[in-house]
Amino acid sequence: MKVSYLNPISKLGLDLFDDKYEVGAEYAESELVLVRSAAMHDLDLPACQLAVARAGAGVNNIPLDKCAEQGIVVFNTPGANANGVKELVLAGMLLAARDVVGGIEWVKANKEDPEVSKAAEKAKKKFAGTEILGKKLGIIGLGGIGIKVANAGAALGMEVYGYTRHLTDEKKAKLSAEVNCVSNPMEIYANCDYISLHLPLSDATKGMINADILSKMKDGAILLNFSRDKLVDDAALAEALASGKVGKYVSDFPNAAVANMDGAIVIPHLGASTEESEDNCAKMAVEQLRDYVENGNIRNSVNYPAVSLGEKGSCQRVSILGKGLDVNAVLSKLDVANGTSAVKGDYCCILADVDKVCDVCLGEVKALPGVLRVRVI
Repeated sequence: MKVSYLNPISKLGLDLFDDKYEVGAEYAESELVLVRSAAMHDLDLPACQLAVARAGAGVNNIPLDKCAEQGIVVFNTPGANANGVKELVLAGMLLAARDVVGGIEWVKANKEDPEVSKAAEKAKKKFAGTEILGKKLGIIGLGGIGIKVANAGAALGMEVYGYTRHLTDEKKAKLSAEVNCVSNPMEIYANCDYISLHLPLSDATKGMINADILSKMKDGAILLNFSRDKLVDDAALAEALASGKVGKYVSDFPNAAVANMDGAIVIPHLGASTEESEDNCAKMAVEQLRDYVENGNIRNSVNYPAVSLGEKGSCQRVSILGKGLDVNAVLSKLDVANGTSAVKGDYCCILADVDKVCDVCLGEVKALPGVLRVRVI
């Protein structure tokens, strides 16, 4: 099984591949692909490609629909880099609250002054700020990172509010009791001193922070974006910063517009750039690829449903991916000892353990409408 990687991937992750895998193969010949930020939209998808694993959370650099149509499962690693991003969000809040950057730049500019220490005492009032203790922090999106930021804010003495479209029991269990969950994000926009975005970029979320939303924020609110730059309408943001409606904008995503805005603190996408995050993402990505290849199980896919039959035993296991499949019609072609299936949107995955695969039956399965890929493991 050939494996390629389009970005540098932590050795701790790559070392989890055993000798059944050829790591570092050419992309065009690889069944498995590991990627971080490299853009895949303009790449051809080889017929041999089985799966792509994003060592990280965001997948806007991968053609998800195109992959799904070709029976290529795309994985990501939610939560693996959550602590690294959380820590940078906290740093971003503090940088916005206290003009640390301005103070550092002043010292650099005056480093040749032999009386710099005295001058600093006079100059420091220009860089005075506020404390975050007791301030209201609003979290839009309570995924792995959003929950950690919410809990950390509460631990630092902030009054924390969180919003998510689907507040599951699992999420509730992970949230500090001090975090207040709201049913309408407008409560956060209208009342919070700090607003931190933690949700994926999609057609529904693109430009969600627009002129209307910005106008409803508290005067001088701090907006933090460690998710994706296109969640925010740049033109509307520029006006809000210029008017003082938004006090500071802290973003981990430089672009030509934001990099030139006064009041913007722009970081060069360092959220997950820690040794620990890169190791965790790589290990999780490789583990998911191996589980899919060796057992057919799908965990944390963004274009196919989660499905599992556990570790493969003595039976042969058949993995079937398709679009709009008639599950009963598929299973009727196989002598199934144990099976399961799941659907996500239009796409379906069927796993079936059989004592022995019949080649004729397998051919009949492949010929069924909507079947995209069939593997015998």
